Amino acid sequence: MIPKYEEIMLPLLKLLEDSKVHSLSETRDSLARHFHLSDGEIRELLPSGKQSIFRNRVGWAITYMKKAGLITSIKRAHFQISEEGHQLLSENPIEINSKFLSSRYDDFVQFQTPNNEKNANASPKTEHLNTNTDQTPEEALEYAYQKLHSDLSQELLGIIKSCSPDFFEQLVIDLLIAMGYGGSRKEAGQAMGKSGDGGIDGIINEDKLGLDVIYLQAKRWENTVPVKEIRDFTGALASKKAKKGIFITTSSFPKSVYDFIGKVEYKIILIDGERLTNLMIDYSVGLSTVSTYNIKTIDSDYFGEN
Repeated sequence: MIPKYEEIMLPLLKLLEDSKVHSLSETRDSLARHFHLSDGEIRELLPSGKQSIFRNRVGWAITYMKKAGLITSIKRAHFQISEEGHQLLSENPIEINSKFLSSRYDDFVQFQTPNNEKNANASPKTEHLNTNTDQTPEEALEYAYQKLHSDLSQELLGIIKSCSPDFFEQLVIDLLIAMGYGGSRKEAGQAMGKSGDGGIDGIINEDKLGLDVIYLQAKRWENTVPVKEIRDFTGALASKKAKKGIFITTSSFPKSVYDFIGKVEYKIILIDGERLTNLMIDYSVGLSTVSTYNIKTIDSDYFGEN
C-alpha cells in the first residue's frame, strides 16, 4: 500500500540522520524500499495521469519537513537533516504529522496559515489548519475535480435522456464535429437521420476532406443494448461495404456486445452513456466553463545553474 504523505515524514527524517546530502531520486528509491512498494505502486498515477502518487507524497513530505526546519535544501533536489531535525530524532518520536508540526514549529504554522489571516494578525495556531493525513494538496484538488466531473456527468446524462430523439441526434453531430469529424455542421446535419437503412442512422466524414466515411447509430436507451442491435448494425455496414462504425447510446453495453465486436472484421466504436458525457465534458459540448484554476509549479530548468 502506498503510504500517506504524513506516514513518510518520520522514515524520511531517519533516512537523513547520517547528516549526508541526499538527492531526491536517491531518497525516493530508499523510501520505496523501506515501504516495500511494488513497481505498480511506485508507478500508480494521480487521476490527472501526470504524476505518480508516491512521487507526489514524497515531495510534500519533504516540503512540510523543510517548512518546519527539520531538513534544509543544499541545492536543487538535494537536502540534508538540520540540527532541529537531529534534536527531534533524539526524542524518539513515534510519528510526525502536520498536527505535531503545527503544535511545535512556528515556521510551519506560518506556512499553513492563509495569507488573509496573516495580514489580519490572527493567532498563528489557527483551528482550521489542514490536518488531513490522507491526501496531499494536489491529491485533494484532483479527487475533488473527479467528484465534480462525476456529478456533472450523471446530471448531464439525465438531461440527455429527457431530450427528444431529434435533439439527441443534433447533440451527437455537435460532439463529433467538436472532435474533428465531419466537415461542416450543415453537411453532417444533412447526413444524420437521412439514411433510413435499418441499422444506420447517419453518415459522417472521418476527416474534414471526406477521405473516408463513418456510419453512425445513435439511440437513446434505458436498458443495456442487446447484442441483436449490434448485429443489425454490423449487417448494415456489410451492405454498404463499410469498415467503420460508431454506435452511441445513453445506456450501456453488456459483455456479450464487446465479445461480439471483438470477433468481427469491422472497426466499431461503442460509446455508452458514461463515455458520451465524458466526451461532452472534454470537448465542452452543451457546457460552459464557470471557473478556471491554473496550478503552478517551479520550473527547475529556469533556476538550474551550470
